[in-house]
Amino acid sequence: MEIRDTYRTISQPFKEVLFKEKNSKFFGYAYHVSKEEDVKYHLETLKKQHRTAGHWCYAYHIGVDDVKYRTNDDGEPKNSAGIPIFGQIQSFELTNVLIVVVRYFGGTKLGISGLINAYKKTANLVLTESKIVKKTLSIDYAIIFDYQNMNRVMRVIKEKKLHIIKQVLEMKCNINIRVRKKDAFSVYETFSNLHEIVIKKID
Repeated sequence: MEIRDTYRTISQPFKEVLFKEKNSKFFGYAYHVSKEEDVKYHLETLKKQHRTAGHWCYAYHIGVDDVKYRTNDDGEPKNSAGIPIFGQIQSFELTNVLIVVVRYFGGTKLGISGLINAYKKTANLVLTESKIVKKTLSIDYAIIFDYQNMNRVMRVIKEKKLHIIKQVLEMKCNINIRVRKKDAFSVYETFSNLHEIVIKKID
């Protein structure tokens, strides 16, 4: 089975888009997030920025293998806000993304279908305006060896075109490398089979 080690996300926050429907205002925001604590921070910031708004609806998707996601209608009718927002994250095939739509009620009820359309449209607009990038998942390893084995280690690094992120070259050497996830097992096996050379995953 082929290992998936790339994903699509947004490169930076996009602030802001505005969608209007029957005097209601929907402000859309997109953020790059890597953990749930990031979500909490952005929500708290927006609630301070939009103190008089009626709803702060959102959806997020984090991770590639160990996926975390959530939708929140924040008082709107069930599945009328969070799910449409999340649908746009899926449509753009993104992860590590949070979308928040802040609503100011305009005095006229939109109905369930009107709300679904408004939240979907706002999420679509903010993602359309965001810069989407493709990123690669990688694994870091520490290679530990005596100086006399330097040439053997460097030969493998050169042949496999590995990226060195840190190195200490003394009598006892330590080189940290970054490897694409799909190549990680092969690299680990290669170094593991070399006598007097230790390879360890860096957490």
